[in-house]
Amino acid sequence: MAALACPETVTDPADERLDRIRLFRTATVGPVGFRHLLERFGSAGAALDALPDLARQGGRRVPLRIPGRSQAERECAAAEAAGGAVLVWGDPDYPTLLAQITDAPPVLTVLGDPGLLQRRTVAMVGARNASTNGRGMARTLASSLADAGLVVVSGLARGIDAAAHAGALETGRTFAVLAGGADVPYPPQNLDLYRRIAETGAVISEMPAGTEPRAGHFPRRNRIISGLAEGVLVVEAAVRSGSLITARLAAEQGREVMAVPGPPTDPRARGANGLIRQGAALVETAADVLDAMAVPVPPPVVAEDAHPAATADCNDLEIDDARAALIAALGPTPVPVDALVRDLDLPPAAVRGALLELEIAGQLERQSGGQVCLIGATGY
Repeated sequence: MAALACPETVTDPADERLDRIRLFRTATVGPVGFRHLLERFGSAGAALDALPDLARQGGRRVPLRIPGRSQAERECAAAEAAGGAVLVWGDPDYPTLLAQITDAPPVLTVLGDPGLLQRRTVAMVGARNASTNGRGMARTLASSLADAGLVVVSGLARGIDAAAHAGALETGRTFAVLAGGADVPYPPQNLDLYRRIAETGAVISEMPAGTEPRAGHFPRRNRIISGLAEGVLVVEAAVRSGSLITARLAAEQGREVMAVPGPPTDPRARGANGLIRQGAALVETAADVLDAMAVPVPPPVVAEDAHPAATADCNDLEIDDARAALIAALGPTPVPVDALVRDLDLPPAAVRGALLELEIAGQLERQSGGQVCLIGATGY
């Protein structure tokens, strides 16, 4: 089943939008938990009221810190001061494709024109230590694709990312998705490129303005790169690289996966060549990308939403039983939610409710592909 439909508009821009920012900025609320909370309680305000009880039921002993309204207002003001705006999941300008993925970021900071995020987009990613030929290929492809009317999105990293952005700027527009705040250019060497993108395209981040990028932020931003695009093109990537993570996420999201082949003797080509062996579209020219993206994008396959019954369909005792069973069954290794529902033989709604409580308590982490794992003991 596809991800939950995004509301066309938030009902009360003065309150509900700020409450959605507050909800997502609560430390133990992730993108998936955010969606489940809205589904269960109907509004961000009601979800915020329920958080303390959910955290206690999940085993948290330390009081949960929930951001106040003033903090959400300061986040919006900081984005505006940087020349941007905050988009909330449900806003009319929120990117339509991105809204469809299971773990769509509930809050985005956008420097540039948010309306541009509705245009047809292709992602280009690749090695930071790219070869001269790889950078040249990325730049040429990006320029041709932008000239054809597509927006090129990438991560502003050195190597292929920077070449793709530069090429797209020659003939069109490009988006950069950052791991830190949208107002924190990274890496510093790409400051001029960052400024050009912000002027003519868009710089995007799910982090609040002023946030310095950390290592753990980069894998999370990859899902936004692929989620914004109809397809992801990999140009040079080692067998173990962030670019292949982006390609895997794209496949999970139902996006087209494409790759430029390279010489088998170059380690930087093995990741892309491997994708082609696994069925990715082989790309030599921009025409290959346009042909591949002409195929309608299928809806994302979301394992966790295979059981959409609301948690209101189960009682507290069933959730208590499910919580105890989940704590016993889970460990540090990620497990698909569907597998838990099947193996524990519990009502799906009870499992969803217990997972939500454990997440709010700070004991559970959700990962891509509808998987979950424990990250702490009771009393976190």
